[in-house]
Amino acid sequence: MPTIFSHAFVAAGLGRVLQRGHRPARFWWLTALCSILPDFDAIAFRLGIAYESMWGHRGFTHSFVFAGLTGLVVAWVGWPQEQGRNWWRLAAWFALATATHPVLDMFTNGGLGVALFAPFSGERYFFPWRPVRVSPIGGGFFSWRGAATLASEFVWLWLPVLLLLVGNGLRRRQGSRSN
Repeated sequence: MPTIFSHAFVAAGLGRVLQRGHRPARFWWLTALCSILPDFDAIAFRLGIAYESMWGHRGFTHSFVFAGLTGLVVAWVGWPQEQGRNWWRLAAWFALATATHPVLDMFTNGGLGVALFAPFSGERYFFPWRPVRVSPIGGGFFSWRGAATLASEFVWLWLPVLLLLVGNGLRRRQGSRSN
């Protein structure tokens, strides 16, 4: 898995590009939470649940179903007063922010893959191209392997998002000049 820092950065970067207008701080905090929430399944290791189980790491919580349910719950809890189309847009955004997590995990070079279609299928997937180093879990993060993971994420995740943000900013600036 990429680190929680990269998961949050990618989701927030995409949010900056895709969202229109000002968003309150809670929107950004919930976006970050949604992007890291699937890794709360790491508790399965402590509970003795097998990694390859539907309820193990990168199982159900890394599925599109989980992302959709998370989007609905987060929009409902975070914006209970919102109604209609805006509420559904928020729910869709938080679902997308959650779904960025398993998609990024599919670019990593370790683990058993991601159960994108759980609970309907337990099959796990990776992309054919997997340039991102898998992050060590727990205390192993504070090691040379953890540093190498962060360097890998900077090249393959942070730089592309930064370039996307710069390009989007330039596009918006040119659009505002022509108006």
